[in-house]
Amino acid sequence: MKMDPPKPTGEYAVGTITYTVKNVREESLAPGTMRSVAARVYYPVTKDSVAGLPQTRYMTRKTVEGLRRAFHLPLNFDKLEASGVNVSESYEDAPITAGKKFPLIMFNHGLCSYREGNSFLCIELVSHGYVVISVAHPLEASSVEFDDGTCIFFDKSISRKAHSPALKAIPAMKKFSKMTGDEKEIASEFDQLQRKYSGFMMARIDEWVKDTQAALGYAKDNLSSMIDFEKGIGAAGLSFGGNTAYRLCVRDPEFLCGVNIDGGIFGDYTDDILAKPFLQISCRENENGAARVCLRHTKPVYKAVFRDMKHMGFSDMKFAMKPGYTMGRLDPDKMHVNLCGCMLEMFDAFLKGTKSEPDIKSNNVITVTKYDPDI
Repeated sequence: MKMDPPKPTGEYAVGTITYTVKNVREESLAPGTMRSVAARVYYPVTKDSVAGLPQTRYMTRKTVEGLRRAFHLPLNFDKLEASGVNVSESYEDAPITAGKKFPLIMFNHGLCSYREGNSFLCIELVSHGYVVISVAHPLEASSVEFDDGTCIFFDKSISRKAHSPALKAIPAMKKFSKMTGDEKEIASEFDQLQRKYSGFMMARIDEWVKDTQAALGYAKDNLSSMIDFEKGIGAAGLSFGGNTAYRLCVRDPEFLCGVNIDGGIFGDYTDDILAKPFLQISCRENENGAARVCLRHTKPVYKAVFRDMKHMGFSDMKFAMKPGYTMGRLDPDKMHVNLCGCMLEMFDAFLKGTKSEPDIKSNNVITVTKYDPDI
């Protein structure tokens, strides 16, 4: 595995800590057990304060094991460690920036991804003056490591439950991805498909919201010295985590704005109206699954569609895997610069409030559409 991570471009270095919220509720995926939530905090620190500190390990032994189990990736922790590249552009337990508080973005990984699966993105956002808390979802992540040293790996039965029966669901979804028409027609078709084949996914979205809210509750009680909660909170995520960001923005008044990175909008939104600014980021083959984002909203919605991209290419794995069928052919650095640029514009405008509106424009990598309020 070759990893050549991008360097953060903001004025801050990045510190990181982890925490666990124990026994938040009964585990619906494993009756008789309790669900706990693990989170990683990335926070801004001065560059002088990290001089001489060791960088955080990028992947732990359990992270590697989880990826091997879930995706059969040919990873070897000892070789990765010996190579000298198993480091993150962050510093464990770096001293916080005294006297300064920063706006918060809650981030959720995708189904079968992991807490650090978008660390390059999180670190870049933090370098520009945000705190990012990345939430892990037990049994639905490739691995979830808790602060007591225990670990839960992905429950492979979930793959069979997600879209069932698979022999009918998969071709139906592929056909849907090529559907043409206006957003209302496409969203209606997606709604029919998810009700027919994706009941499990529709039910899980509220559980991911509860995980996020549990992690947020801990942050309010313990991290107020670094987080400015007064203005509100931003939401973001990849895939099902992006769907979680949408649900939070639709139904939780604490969240001011959000970004969904290539996630289908699973769940019943029949009576919902989006009253927060929102950014939908998609690759072309998954664009239809998020058509609902562009409907029934009272604030501006932005859509950025990436060319030559695949779903997994929006994660850190874009920098470790060869371009092609799995990751898309877009250059990793161009992907990263445009992804981070879109998100910083969004959060600078609607969370920090440093500009009246985001400057997100089409270029040779992304096609951008702005949808003015339709309600």
